Amino acid sequence: MKFENSLFQFNRAQKSIPGGVNSPVRAFKSVNSSPIFIDSAKESYIYDIDGNRYIDFVASWGPMILGHANPRVINAIQVAATKGTSYGAPTILETELAELIKKMMINIEIIRMVNSGTEATMSAIRLARAYTKRDIIIKFNGCYHGHADSFLIKAGSGALTLATPDSPGVTKKTAEDTLIAEFNDFQSVEDIFNKYSDKIAAIILEPIPANMGVLMPDIKFLHFLREITYKHGSLLIFDEVITGFRISKGGAQQLFDIQPDITTLGKIIGGGLPVGAYGGRQEIMNLLAPVGPVYQAGTLSGNPLAMSAGLETLKIIDQNPNFYSELEDKSKYFQQKLQENIDANNIKAQINRIGSLMTVFFTDEKIVNSYQTAVTADRQKYAQFFKRALECGIYFAPSQFEAMFISASHTYEQLDYVINTIKTFDI
Repeated sequence: MKFENSLFQFNRAQKSIPGGVNSPVRAFKSVNSSPIFIDSAKESYIYDIDGNRYIDFVASWGPMILGHANPRVINAIQVAATKGTSYGAPTILETELAELIKKMMINIEIIRMVNSGTEATMSAIRLARAYTKRDIIIKFNGCYHGHADSFLIKAGSGALTLATPDSPGVTKKTAEDTLIAEFNDFQSVEDIFNKYSDKIAAIILEPIPANMGVLMPDIKFLHFLREITYKHGSLLIFDEVITGFRISKGGAQQLFDIQPDITTLGKIIGGGLPVGAYGGRQEIMNLLAPVGPVYQAGTLSGNPLAMSAGLETLKIIDQNPNFYSELEDKSKYFQQKLQENIDANNIKAQINRIGSLMTVFFTDEKIVNSYQTAVTADRQKYAQFFKRALECGIYFAPSQFEAMFISASHTYEQLDYVINTIKTFDI
């Protein structure tokens, strides 16, 4: 494959945009390469400006569960756009999407639309602090909740060590209000509550971490988090920006039968357009202005184009009773065949999968379920794997520590092509 046009455009972009990209992982730095520039996409294919076609497993980092340019979604956007692109005033579309989300994700009683997952998570912790009248948030090492200051924090030498900023520009005072626990580690959470129980506003987590690669959660651990937050009067926030409507109709919370107090959403609920949302129990959500004193606002919140795309996407999912079972069968088939080839070639790698989310970790570890086991993965081997796949017309995430996504538009013929192609890789 040739990439001359993409390389030219990348060099051009770097003169006007930091690193040439508007989100760091797009720069392909972690796979020691230069990014491809996309021209168009349809169903499970994307096309770059050099005329190359790829089977897409990035899916715009999750939103494209139906595949790209779904005709019904595109039509809904076009109809909305002919009426106007933004009003800064209420529309029926916002209510219809909120009602459908509530129908599908039953733990949400009231929901507020915003413009991104980051906006949703930072608003959720503000709301949790206001509701509990406490300051401290617990997050988990390696879980990503967007780029708000409270989340760009790393752990010290132990779970009880006050955190230090993980990015320049985050103040030490902000970092002190975020404590770090280890995912799937009961004791690390108990230790923090034993020391700070009356100061902890909430635990926030991805119930299925997908931003250090897909990790396998211990379901007992997730239920333990629900119990310990109840016990200490803290809130449980599920960040389902990725898993919401990806794992099941009711998200990870339905899959694992857990009722969080607040849920954050994004990606799929915008049908590929910028969107976020957070919702939960009515008594908590009614603290938001204009009903209550907690202020949060946004000029483009509830944008009619995003609402139209998200509403149509969820309607398509909701109207197909076999949607998730078909997606599960396809994803399971893909994982099993890939793992068979990896094992047959004596490649040291483990595939983690839950539903249509999966990651290939190039590691000796047989169980990858924590930050510590995830970071044992060989990044150079993943980079080789990524480049070989790209040359063969297969577009995986340009980072070892991201997820791949199966969409409803992927065919078994495409999956077989990928499986048989990877069989030939010498990594």
